[in-house]
Amino acid sequence: MGIIGVLAAMYIMVIIWHTFKPLPEGVSFAGDLHSAEQVEMIYDLSYAQDKEGTGLESELRIFDEIHELIEEAEEFLVLDLFLFDNYNDTETAYPAIAERLADHLIEKKQENPDFPIYFITDPLNLGYGSYESLLLETLEAEGVEVIITDLDKLRDSMPLYSGFYRVIFQWFDNPGEGWIANAMSSDAPDMTLSSYLQLMNIKANHRKTVVSEQEAIISSANPHDASGLHGNMAFRVSGPVLDDILEAEEAVSKLSGGPDFPRAEMPEQTGDYEVQYLTERQILEALVKHIESTEQGDSIQMAMFYLSETSVVKSLEEASNRRVEVQLVLDPNENAFGNEKTGLPNRPAVHGMVASAGDSLEVRWYNPVVGQFHTKTIMIQSGEETIILGGSANMTERTLMDYNLEADILIKAPTDSELVGELDKYFERLWNNEDALYTLELEEYQDEFTFWQRGIYNFQKLFKLTTY
Repeated sequence: MGIIGVLAAMYIMVIIWHTFKPLPEGVSFAGDLHSAEQVEMIYDLSYAQDKEGTGLESELRIFDEIHELIEEAEEFLVLDLFLFDNYNDTETAYPAIAERLADHLIEKKQENPDFPIYFITDPLNLGYGSYESLLLETLEAEGVEVIITDLDKLRDSMPLYSGFYRVIFQWFDNPGEGWIANAMSSDAPDMTLSSYLQLMNIKANHRKTVVSEQEAIISSANPHDASGLHGNMAFRVSGPVLDDILEAEEAVSKLSGGPDFPRAEMPEQTGDYEVQYLTERQILEALVKHIESTEQGDSIQMAMFYLSETSVVKSLEEASNRRVEVQLVLDPNENAFGNEKTGLPNRPAVHGMVASAGDSLEVRWYNPVVGQFHTKTIMIQSGEETIILGGSANMTERTLMDYNLEADILIKAPTDSELVGELDKYFERLWNNEDALYTLELEEYQDEFTFWQRGIYNFQKLFKLTTY
């Protein structure tokens, strides 16, 4: 009993410490609100004329814009990108996003070997140490400084498992070649048991930010071939907000043993827009504050891959009960890279919302003919001012409660501005199925099984056993 008692005490203490330990300096960052002359919205969409995929088309612009940013950079580049590989399980011909991005970075270094490029990414791209990434090795060989995020410095998002991992499993290493099939893709190298045990802590540097001394693109899109046909959205900004972005990205570099980053030192701008770089929990606090400030006659439109975080869900329900018009376009969580998913968390979350919210809450599901509706953008219109929030962050606890590393841009814009007009057209196109079957009725993915999904969903949330 003595040994068991000691291990149990260690397990509990480890859980408590790694759930509430201080965050690394610079994590959960809120930059200043800066004036901006111009903000550009960029999106990717894949769509068809019916649920079977007839007339499948794709509009893909985000990485073309990122390539342009890379080409125009004159002093430095900093990239913080989550998924970066070209493995593919399916027969679908995906665009070669990862290779093209690598080619652009290599070309930039070959033009000027002294040009500094810093590439931050997640250890998932190395199978948590099971194998090397040919793409990352090629970048390093050309002089790109690759920084693998040290996720151990972050809080544990799945404490019941991570307690066992830290007390027992982390001490057992399996050197040598992997022998367990890679869950990300059968095309990817096998993984060792110790790497899998580390993966099961389920946390990540999930950011998707690219910045130079001239401008930045904050996105929901990964440079990952099998994600190449996903729906995504990005925002292109410039001005003194760049130094806030670089400060926040430098924090990730420093916690991972990487270098300081240069600064853009751009002068203040005067313009109709205001922009603010937000990471981790600061995204949640800003979003809930703006939703809670809405009144009857205002509107909220959300295009989202995952929606489940309790305070966001509750604030949307309450806004609807105040007669705020709330329109949600959500991914049905139907598939992931060719594998069927359970519908969690969106279907049970919506099931609960519809039961609690007023009639002014409306939901449509994106028609998942190929890929995922991976967009993560919210637009809140209140009179003459509109708040836009977009970037890497899903509306989940892991994303918004200081577990993952995430990055969004918050934009304040005049409601009659060009940017708001473009977003209005985007939402109207999807909501009204203007030239294709973009979205489906609520009932399409709300069936008898949804009740049981809610039970599983609530159990997972209570004990923090989610993967989203």
